[in-house]
Amino acid sequence: MTENIIYLDNNATTQCAPEVVDAMLPFFIGNHGNASSPHFLGRQASRAVASARELIAESVGCVVSEVFFTSCATESNNMAILGVTQSLSKRRKIVTSAIEHKSVLGPCEVLETRGFDVVIIPVKKDGNLDMDAMRCAVDEETLLVSIQAANNEIGVLQPVRAVADIAHAMGAACHCDAAQLLGKIPVSIDELGADFVSFSSHKAYGPKGIGFLIIRNHTRQIVMSPLMFGGGQENGFRPGTLNVAGIVGTGVACRLCSKNVEGEMRRITLLREQLEEGICHIVPGARIVVGESPRLPGTLSVMLPGVPADLLITRTPTVCMSMGSACTSGTVSPSHVLLALGIPRDEARCVIRFSLGRYNTDDDIQGALNAIGAALSGIAAAHIAER
Repeated sequence: MTENIIYLDNNATTQCAPEVVDAMLPFFIGNHGNASSPHFLGRQASRAVASARELIAESVGCVVSEVFFTSCATESNNMAILGVTQSLSKRRKIVTSAIEHKSVLGPCEVLETRGFDVVIIPVKKDGNLDMDAMRCAVDEETLLVSIQAANNEIGVLQPVRAVADIAHAMGAACHCDAAQLLGKIPVSIDELGADFVSFSSHKAYGPKGIGFLIIRNHTRQIVMSPLMFGGGQENGFRPGTLNVAGIVGTGVACRLCSKNVEGEMRRITLLREQLEEGICHIVPGARIVVGESPRLPGTLSVMLPGVPADLLITRTPTVCMSMGSACTSGTVSPSHVLLALGIPRDEARCVIRFSLGRYNTDDDIQGALNAIGAALSGIAAAHIAER
């Protein structure tokens, strides 16, 4: 069955690159030592981790000592947000946006119960952050500002550097969830300007269950407490046995992502435009969500009037697409991101997200359009029969 599947959900997760799998395999059998062990296999694992850390640092533009391994971007987000707020600082304000991933909004909700003032900055209808509201919100009471670099549902690129500058001018720290950047556009930690930056390997053709948090060296003056205790790994910030195979795979994935990212951006943008044009041709009244805003090359959210997204997904089993983010699938309520854009609830339920990636081709786009067209014809015929 899988050979007939067209995968257009790369913002949810990506296929592991074959080179990544090949690099990981020896560390499951044979080279299976614990990187903290003093014997030969342990030292071998430790060297592999160090090598991967170097590849990652080179790929995102930071120094090796700033890379800390976690299980995913969700853990990295929690580690940064909750870790900073456990300091003895008298500042009690956290600023974030209305379209953040749940792994940012969730910790912020917890912090509200602990007495923190959480300010949610709105976005405009085009998906861009309301920077005037940001400037008004960040003040001398602000401890941390957390902003997503690119939204996973609509792909809009946010001005992280400008936000970081606002935060720093007020003496606040800045965290950035950059999980959607890696492998899609060039990544430069210096250009982002944030103090803490979160990533997930599985968003960038690496394995699931491994991510990393960049903690800039200059932030060591910002007190950040670990969330777990009992081991000294990762300088005590994130104790626990290192996932050596996953780390090795992440290093290779990062190297591959930075290798030809400019060319891939152009190719994937053309595929997305082809998909946009095709859908607007077969669906009268289809509307591209935030289509005029700068966004990730492969991300397309489109509203199909009168066609519930869950119904279309059910009727198109050979095409993997999404209704909002994967982390909210299965819920009845529309995506909080779409609602934050001011899209009415009934229209939000008709929004489909496509996210294209490295392994998509022209044939995938045409096959998806054919399948969607057939599904829509079936849905229309069923509605007529019901009358």
